[in-house]
Amino acid sequence: MNESKIDVYKRLFGYLRPYRGQLIVGYASMLIAALLNLFVPQIIKNAIDNGLAAGEPRALFVAGGVILGIAILRGGAGFGQRFYGEWLTFRVAYDLRNNFYNAVQHLPFSFHDKTHTGDMMSRATSDITETERFIGIGLMDLMATLLLLFGVIIAMLLESWQLALLGMIPFPLLIFSTIRFGNTVRPMFKRIQEQMGVLSTTMQESLTGIGVVKAFAREPFELDKFDKENDEWFDRRFSLIQTWANNWPFFIFLVSISIFLLLWYGGPQALSGDITIGSLFALISYVLMLSAPVQRLGFLVNLAATAGASASRVFEIMDTPNEIADRPSAIEYYDAHGEITFKQVGFSYQAGVKILEDISFTAHPGQKIALIGPTGSGKSTVTNLIPRFYEASEGEVLLDGHDVRDLTLKSLRSHIGMVLQDPFLFSQTVAENIAYGRSSATMDDIVDASKAAHAYDFIQNLTEGYDTRVGERGVTLSGGQKQRIAIARALLSDPRILILDDSTSSVDTETEHLIQQALEVLMEGRTTFIIAQRLLTLKQADMILVLEHGRIVERGTHDELLDENGLYREIYDLQLKDQEAFTALQDKM
Repeated sequence: MNESKIDVYKRLFGYLRPYRGQLIVGYASMLIAALLNLFVPQIIKNAIDNGLAAGEPRALFVAGGVILGIAILRGGAGFGQRFYGEWLTFRVAYDLRNNFYNAVQHLPFSFHDKTHTGDMMSRATSDITETERFIGIGLMDLMATLLLLFGVIIAMLLESWQLALLGMIPFPLLIFSTIRFGNTVRPMFKRIQEQMGVLSTTMQESLTGIGVVKAFAREPFELDKFDKENDEWFDRRFSLIQTWANNWPFFIFLVSISIFLLLWYGGPQALSGDITIGSLFALISYVLMLSAPVQRLGFLVNLAATAGASASRVFEIMDTPNEIADRPSAIEYYDAHGEITFKQVGFSYQAGVKILEDISFTAHPGQKIALIGPTGSGKSTVTNLIPRFYEASEGEVLLDGHDVRDLTLKSLRSHIGMVLQDPFLFSQTVAENIAYGRSSATMDDIVDASKAAHAYDFIQNLTEGYDTRVGERGVTLSGGQKQRIAIARALLSDPRILILDDSTSSVDTETEHLIQQALEVLMEGRTTFIIAQRLLTLKQADMILVLEHGRIVERGTHDELLDENGLYREIYDLQLKDQEAFTALQDKM
């Protein structure tokens, strides 16, 4: 959904609504500070007319005392403005960042499949930072500047409406130029922020795949790729700098014209006595008082434009519809038996391209279901439909007779433990990674799970045992070690349904055998789906589903499928027969 500029700002200002108290104090302080500023030229005017011109020193001392008192009051008001402005800035950023992160956490797998991590990080950091700079203190400064602008105009009119109108001749052009400047730089800032997302993605991918980069000596290529995107970012930023530089001197020039007009026309009037010297000085002081705010106004319009562009990118993610969400009538189902039924299930990632078609089978509690087939045949997609990582396009997926779409996601997924093909570990301790799916687990529970997954021995040999931090993505561990910790994590959650997506692909034959022995006990009474290319796994399955082009083309036990001489027999002869010969040779030894 593309929101208009006004809608974006309205929505952004809505984040201030819960903090009315701080808002009132902050803006009241800003109002007091701005009004006090307007009195200073009047006090100086009286000091000139009643003190200097009249030769009365007492008037000068009184004026100095009043200005000192105003300075003290302005100091207190300035503190309130700055303190609550900054407080609102970072409180809104806190809320916005929380809402953004919450939205990202609940978006479905299909969204994350298509979205670059670097771009998401850019939105979560750079875009929210640009937004926070405006919404609190930036917005308050903008209001103070506008208030001062209109206050100065009124004060000048009250002082001498003829000279005021003359001095304000450049003001309409100044306001028009400022608004035009804001409309010009806003899309430029959005392009800059979008390019920062591309730049972050390039860096993130390069750093994540640094091993591959070094293995193929592709450092120069990666540097060139990064330089290209960085150059594009600089070109867009430089274009903005040029626009800024072209407009900034013009704003100052317009203020200078006002002073020129006042001196050119008001000077002779002051000499002739039509107005006092103090009045002329007050008028010039008011115009000079606008010099800094006008410069600030250009910056604040710039800031507002940046915030609008950045906020639209943040809201774009927050507004992304979540196709995988609880239905209003969804029920909590925490007492599952573990029967999974697919009824004529079809699935498409995009319209017209079927990944699965007419998938029908029933897995009874305690059964081990193996899925096998060529790459891209739909094995992982079948298992991803069970926890509703994706929504079936056709047919039904049932848990104990309940359509999984009629169950809350939390209760559905509480019954499912998964070990993915590429095990992901967080940069925390080994114990924290194992207990990730069950935060209430005791140390004894963690140790038991690690023993069952045959991870205990190597964990004991780590520098700090279970308190060893595994590094980003578990980089300090081998593939087999990461896989066993991931299995321990799944086992500790004690699910009714296990999904093992090629979970033994990264371990050697001996380790796989030990894991399989442990799983035999732990899978008792649980429905287990195994995507594997290992013969040992397939032999022990209660039912093997052979997939090809998104369809189940064969089903049965290992022996039954060998007798059919179909696709499974072909796979066995090409990939699995050697495993059986190797196992037989080991048994003889």
